[in-house]
Amino acid sequence: MAGTNSERELLTEGPAIILAYPQLGENIGMVARAMANFGLSELRLVNPRDGWPNEKARSAASRADHVIDNAKLYGSLEEAVADLNFVYATTARDRDGFKPVRSPIVAARELRTRFKGGEAVGIIFGRERTGLTNEEVSLADEIVTFPVNPAFASLNLAQAVLLMSYEWLKTGMASEDETSFQAIAQRPATKEQLQGLVDHMEEALEARNYFRPADKKPKLMENLRAVLTRPGFTESEIQVLRGVISSLDRFTRENPRGSGAPDQGRKARSGGDDD
Repeated sequence: MAGTNSERELLTEGPAIILAYPQLGENIGMVARAMANFGLSELRLVNPRDGWPNEKARSAASRADHVIDNAKLYGSLEEAVADLNFVYATTARDRDGFKPVRSPIVAARELRTRFKGGEAVGIIFGRERTGLTNEEVSLADEIVTFPVNPAFASLNLAQAVLLMSYEWLKTGMASEDETSFQAIAQRPATKEQLQGLVDHMEEALEARNYFRPADKKPKLMENLRAVLTRPGFTESEIQVLRGVISSLDRFTRENPRGSGAPDQGRKARSGGDDD
């Protein structure tokens, strides 16, 4: 599958994701995939409607097998949160106001702080169609609500888990600009390599009578040198460009008629010989 790399470290920490009475196995599988994308691995299932284990869940998980294989099954939500120290309940509906309501960013930071302090933490997600009941929400310490369109606030289960998982991973980054993937290090080209590219280009253009009239060559080369030295090429980019020039030069030398075609075209468009 694109994007997976068994040679890199697999992130497997963070809050428990608790699905209260989930219905479709496919939704559980997509939740597992979202968790794996952002380094979460502890999945707790409260009385899933279609039973467990579930092959549709495994198929939808797209190789997040470590999440599926280690999922824990519970008969009630009370049992699923019994060993946790701090729990969020997710909901998009207005509640009675007795519990603090946090944004995903604030909730993720609180979870990270408590997790680093040694506490067991979790996030509860409700049924696909009806979410969590007031009684189920009462088992949590606080509520987390997503900033969505108030007239269309319904998220599917995997979307909700993905949003919280994403915010969780972000809290572990050194900065907002950091990502899990970095560009391959490239050495910048030296001035000698840049000059070699300019000389190579000049030689190829000279062979094709590009510098016409001849007295314009210094200005044309000045412009060309400015273009080629502006981007800050890497060594590998210089090699690519010189390879392209060499290939074009070789093609022209092996097909001399090709180099004469432009002149013939100009003569035809001008109406014939000048004299």
